[in-house]
Amino acid sequence: MPGYALQKKSEMKETTATVFPDELQEEVHPEKKKKRITKPIQSLLEGDFLSREGVVNNLPFLAFLAIIAIIYIANTYYAEKTFKDIEATKVELKELRYQYITTKSNLMYLSKQSEISRRAKLLGLNETTVPPYKIFHAGLAQSSAKGK
Repeated sequence: MPGYALQKKSEMKETTATVFPDELQEEVHPEKKKKRITKPIQSLLEGDFLSREGVVNNLPFLAFLAIIAIIYIANTYYAEKTFKDIEATKVELKELRYQYITTKSNLMYLSKQSEISRRAKLLGLNETTVPPYKIFHAGLAQSSAKGK
C-alpha cells in the first residue's frame, strides 16, 4: 500500500492495559509514512541527482544544451559589439560631414574674386584695370596655309 509503512504491534501505542498471549505475536499493521520535504533539497545539495541513470543517459543532450547556451551568449556579445561599432561609425560620419561642410564653405569664401584680389594685394600683385583682349598670331595661320 503506497504511503504506509509496516510496524510491529509491539511498537504501536497500546490502548489497553491488558495484554493477551496471542497478541504477543508480532503482527504487522500499516502506518502512514511521513512525507519528508527536505529529502529533495538534500539530494540536490549532495549531488545525488547527478548519479541517477536518467541523468547519465541524457548527458549528450545536456552537453548539447550547454553548447547552445554558450553560442547564444557569444552571439549576444557579438551583436552588442556590432551595435556599438555601428553607433561609433555613425558619430564619426556625422563629424566628418560637419568637417566637409565647413571646409567647403571656407573654400567657397576663399574662391570669391574679392577675396582673391585682397590676398593678391598682400603679395604685391595688383588687379588689372585693362580688359582682356585676344592676341592673334600670324605664324600659325601661315603654317597651316603652307601645308595645303
